[in-house]
Amino acid sequence: MPGTDQIDVRLLPGACDLLEAHARELPQRDDLCGAFCGALALGAAGIDGGGGGRLDQDAVALAAGSVISGAREPGTLPHGEAGRRDYRVLLPLVEDADASGTTAAGLLDALERLSAGALAAIPYTGPWNADTLAGLFDLAAALEHPVTLVANLATRHLWGGRPSVRQLLGYLLDGRLDGPPPDWDVGHFACVVARVHGPGGSLYCIADTYPSLGNGGVHAQPQERLAAALERRDMPSGGMLVVVSAEDAAGVRAGADALGLREGAWDNGTVTPESTR
Repeated sequence: MPGTDQIDVRLLPGACDLLEAHARELPQRDDLCGAFCGALALGAAGIDGGGGGRLDQDAVALAAGSVISGAREPGTLPHGEAGRRDYRVLLPLVEDADASGTTAAGLLDALERLSAGALAAIPYTGPWNADTLAGLFDLAAALEHPVTLVANLATRHLWGGRPSVRQLLGYLLDGRLDGPPPDWDVGHFACVVARVHGPGGSLYCIADTYPSLGNGGVHAQPQERLAAALERRDMPSGGMLVVVSAEDAAGVRAGADALGLREGAWDNGTVTPESTR
């Protein structure tokens, strides 16, 4: 019989391909965390643009209507990151750095258009707690086709990316939440790729957009911290985009509805290109 200290690890379908794309694409360009995650979702699904050019973070940003800040403000990058402004395409500028980035609706539209309808991007605004996170992850993990969970969260609620083994095991075995303080404080997009479940709780593995966050941009977050980060109660709204094969969309919607999740795009405080004119 399994022991009470058994730990279970589960990857989402397509996670290995996503992580390969993640390693190639790091780091994000300034203000393009949402577009970066969109490029990973396309890569995980095996959609590369064919003869139409690279579907990297710049291509997704252009399709999603991402807006970049005119200048980088101090404190907006994780410690040790120099930033990256070598954009391949011309993107609209906005003076207010807090309004730059990618809207949830823009990212949703870009993924569906760039995949020529092969993918559906389904947005959920919550409620977020251990049960809804687990239920949504289980729905995604049961699919045969690749799936990407793109979280739009508040980093202030997360653990720092480098907890000790003692802290990780203390959480998994006993539910202790004494992890490191957050690495930074912004509204942000990142991808959920796996779950590690133990008797004390579940850690969700995050493919982030900077290599300094965790180990090569991958870190683990307790379910309580991730749920609070998705709720973003102390800043503009957040949520989760479930990026699936179009043929899997109906089943995901039915399962998410049974979990009580609300479908709909959220306003994360980012402006659209039209508003900058």
